Amino acid sequence: MIRFFNTAGPVNPQDHYTLPPLSRLDLEELLLLIAQKKYFVLHAPRQTGKTSLLLALMEYLNNGKEYTCLYANIETAQTARGDVEQGIFEVARAIAASANIYLGDERLYQWLCEEKEKRNGHGLLDALLTRWSQESAKPVILFLDEVDALVGDTLISVLRQLRKGYNQRPAAFPQSLILCGVRDVKDYRIQQGDGEVITGGSAFNVKAESLRMGNFTREEINTLYQQHTQETGQAFAQEIFPQVWLDTQGQPWLVNALAYEMAWKDKAARDRTRDIGLEQYQAARERLIQSRATHLDQLADKLQEDRVRRTIAPLLASDATAFQVPTDDLQYLEDLGLIQRKPQVRIANRIYQEIIPRELTASTQDTIVEQQEWYVDTENRLDMHKLLAAFQQFFREHAESWIERFEYKEAGPQLLLQAFLQRIINSGGRISREYGLGRKRTDLVIEWPLDKEQGYFGPVQRIVIELKILRGNLDTLIEQGMNQVAEYSDTFNADEAHLVLFDRGPEIAWEAKIWQQSRQHGSRQIAIWGC
Repeated sequence: MIRFFNTAGPVNPQDHYTLPPLSRLDLEELLLLIAQKKYFVLHAPRQTGKTSLLLALMEYLNNGKEYTCLYANIETAQTARGDVEQGIFEVARAIAASANIYLGDERLYQWLCEEKEKRNGHGLLDALLTRWSQESAKPVILFLDEVDALVGDTLISVLRQLRKGYNQRPAAFPQSLILCGVRDVKDYRIQQGDGEVITGGSAFNVKAESLRMGNFTREEINTLYQQHTQETGQAFAQEIFPQVWLDTQGQPWLVNALAYEMAWKDKAARDRTRDIGLEQYQAARERLIQSRATHLDQLADKLQEDRVRRTIAPLLASDATAFQVPTDDLQYLEDLGLIQRKPQVRIANRIYQEIIPRELTASTQDTIVEQQEWYVDTENRLDMHKLLAAFQQFFREHAESWIERFEYKEAGPQLLLQAFLQRIINSGGRISREYGLGRKRTDLVIEWPLDKEQGYFGPVQRIVIELKILRGNLDTLIEQGMNQVAEYSDTFNADEAHLVLFDRGPEIAWEAKIWQQSRQHGSRQIAIWGC
């Protein structure tokens, strides 16, 4: 049987290369919480492996003699929204269906129908779980997945019915319960019919622990990819692995999706006698970014939320002065997997760094009329002076109206330049981005192959562009910027270095904002652009 890298749904070891799901968390700790009759939360970003872990844990417990364990996904109840009776019935129906599938127990369907005749939805879940626990020969362990997909009064009712039965465990209610989702229960914000907002923590205050699944480690990435090599003989070049780590920081879906792009989407790579090198990796990375796969599309959708914008906008602008973000918002974005908070707040990985500005400026890129061939000389080199001079004029004509369209106005100038560059660089080269609150700048690296046939294996023009917002003394900012861009250019062995300064002062005339000069910094000539 041919195995492959999984990018959709729980892993199946027969079909997929996989790490043992129960190795992703401390199994001893999980078993201790269950033995102590605890109710707890397991949360992690989407497509991290939560469901795979719960299914494996259910199988592990059912293979033992102590418990009857059941996993149920209750996401279908989301459609009921504020209709509590229908919502609770859908939750109970999902549990009954799972009992039939995983345990071969059809009784829960019968009990559900009987209990539905006796009571309304507000007590149906409580009644079903009570009866099941009383009838079960062994203590019941229940895993409820996608709990945070529920909304409004339906979610409140689920949490409160579970809390109500807590004191009856294990004789007349599940001994232990795991609520699973993207967020911790304390971040469930539930608006009631009267407009009052409560948190999940207040509706479910019997939670003992919150466990969070982490990303893959470097070693786990290597182990996962090595499974493909062992089964097919096709090796991944060693220089790929540091790039996978920087691009994904171990995010499981990204790790698997990159490998799938390299080993399966690239038809030439299906010849397993051909090893996969760094160039194939870079091509796979770009295809993945442009694919707008479901995982990446969900990420883009989150960018529209105010809580997300308040955090991401100053990160894109590298503006620490604008970073006044509530701790709850930071925790929410960390739970979504959009940011890392240590050692300091930053976008979670390099691929997200690429996707976020592209997504925010996608419509802008489509309406920019600039053409790539206008800025490529006879030696197939990018004429960056011509390109940035064109951007200055474009910025002067369109900045006020176009930035006003952006939801992320704080990062408007940086996003507009990136949209302009992406429009021109697309399909001919690539742009890498790096943001940092502490560094107060955004760094762009353009790589442009000079020989189309050799691609990145041949000579490559490398250009570093540093973006800064003009605050304080201009000469001081230029001196600081030149030091930074020169250091960054040396790191990448860049052919050119450019410093772009955006003046946001509304009282400054465009004639004063638009300027260009070059200065020598050591052995490097640095072009400085005012916008």
